[in-house]
Amino acid sequence: MKLAAIAAAALVPMLVFATTASAEAPQTITYKLRASAAGQSSDFTLDQGVDASAPATTAPGSSLAVTIDPTPNTIPSEAGGRQVREIKGLALKLPVPANSTFASASLAGGSGLGGTPTIGLQGNDVVLSVPGPIKGGANFELPTVTINLTAGAAGSIDTKLGGTSYDVPGLTFTAVVTVFGFPVDAAAKGYPDPNPVLTTTTIG
Repeated sequence: MKLAAIAAAALVPMLVFATTASAEAPQTITYKLRASAAGQSSDFTLDQGVDASAPATTAPGSSLAVTIDPTPNTIPSEAGGRQVREIKGLALKLPVPANSTFASASLAGGSGLGGTPTIGLQGNDVVLSVPGPIKGGANFELPTVTINLTAGAAGSIDTKLGGTSYDVPGLTFTAVVTVFGFPVDAAAKGYPDPNPVLTTTTIG
């Protein structure tokens, strides 16, 4: 079996992150993910807790802030008997909600990320980028994201996570797994399924 094929298969047990619950009982989001290396792929799921908040109502044309706070996780140190060296190049997409326009975004907190995270608007998505590397066995927490919006004329502003399929992913990263003593990169991409509404703000 090719090293890359073994690496892709190893990701199935690897990415069951240990999610730490918060006092406010965050929603648990399940991502369907596909890891690929050298033409081989494996499908798996990943659960991630998310706390989110936004005002219940807002006036037309007014400013509002949506806050999305991922809960802490741990990268496993091994998968299927193979060493997990690190996770790197993580990107999480947050679409700008309908009935609103993007004003700005900022990050706060976060820990164990192995590099400085950034956030910015790419097309209609606010993208949180974490270069890493996050070492296998390490605890980490993605930063809290605050998205500042301007409300439209009417309707509701519903916040959801990005991604609708493997071809239009909302979460991507690269895992480096040791196979027969060699590091092998396996690219992972996926989307939330189901994708619940995290916050709703009524304009009026």
